[in-house]
Amino acid sequence: MKKISIAIDGPAAAGKSTIAQMVARNLDYTYIDTGAMYRCVAYYAFISGVDFHDEDKVISLLKDIKIRMLPDGSVHLNGQEVTAAIRANEVSMGASIVSQYAKVRSFLVAQQREMAKGGGVILDGRDIGTVVLPDAQLKIYQVASIDTRAHRRYKENIEKGIPSDLEALKKEIAERDYQDANREVSPLKKADDAIEIDTSDMSLEEVVAHVMDLCEERIKD
Repeated sequence: MKKISIAIDGPAAAGKSTIAQMVARNLDYTYIDTGAMYRCVAYYAFISGVDFHDEDKVISLLKDIKIRMLPDGSVHLNGQEVTAAIRANEVSMGASIVSQYAKVRSFLVAQQREMAKGGGVILDGRDIGTVVLPDAQLKIYQVASIDTRAHRRYKENIEKGIPSDLEALKKEIAERDYQDANREVSPLKKADDAIEIDTSDMSLEEVVAHVMDLCEERIKD
């Protein structure tokens, strides 16, 4: 069976990673968590005491960063598992900042493209369909309202035992949207040939089923 490459883009907390992981499991594809890669850079800067806004110092850290993603979904940075640590709110905001730096992006994009060679992969992020994999056979732009995204993130945090404030999350998500849409390097943008899916009023199962239908259409082409 033909293996395709799938790009899922969209704003923060739109559920892209969850959908990508579930579809990857259904298709027996490799899920490459690009957002986690940027979070790893931000996390390494954070634990190294480097200000996210100090571009030169952040870039100087890249030579010391080694990221591995295992089939079980765990993320490893320089030999240590950081799957939960990189989801902290400070790291989330830091990831949005460091992802604006051209050298950080080129460092990680090169790795992502190498991982995607040969198809059979799903990547999600902000610029997968426009920059990282412009030739992906299926491009999806996944959106949801700020209220919906905040409630989802709140529920997710509570289930993980992470203290959370709903109103603060709404503000953070709105700020993240603005940052992502207005950054100079690879801003959040819908690819011309991407299919937009608004998941605000859709269940997880409905979104997965819809994406699976789209995948099957592309695989048959």
